[in-house]
Amino acid sequence: MARGLFISFQHNDRNRARGFTLLHHSKYVDLNFRGRHLLDPVNSENQSYIREKVREQLHGTSVTVVLLGENTCDSKWVEWEIKESIERGNGVVAIKLKDQDCPLPDKSPVAQALKEAGAEIMDWEPHEIQDAVERAAMAAGRAAAIKKELVNSSDTGTCSR
Repeated sequence: MARGLFISFQHNDRNRARGFTLLHHSKYVDLNFRGRHLLDPVNSENQSYIREKVREQLHGTSVTVVLLGENTCDSKWVEWEIKESIERGNGVVAIKLKDQDCPLPDKSPVAQALKEAGAEIMDWEPHEIQDAVERAAMAAGRAAAIKKELVNSSDTGTCSR
């Protein structure tokens, strides 16, 4: 069964994001891309409206793919999308866009959000994307199970370990 993916990217990388979505034509990749209409900017400056549109596209996804381009570390929207993805229980994987340096200073908000998500950061290797997406989904599932276990054990005052 195909994993539902949300694609997070900095606006200047939208053409590369469009190229990334072409992977759904590959017989070697079983992924279901969401948020394709967000490849074009939301026609609004109302941040609440834009957030709602992004949340709509996150619905039904299990993994967020962050495309790392030259200016991604400066994007407040990419940072927000990563945090929103974590909140929803999505796994997160980051892919460096081909032929770009993809600087990601450790102290940048996007780097911090990726670290919080436990995201794997990989080079652009189309034949490895499917496995990376699966690892991100599995890691998110384990994290959710641990969180649930911790909540349940604090409710009873006991620890199951």
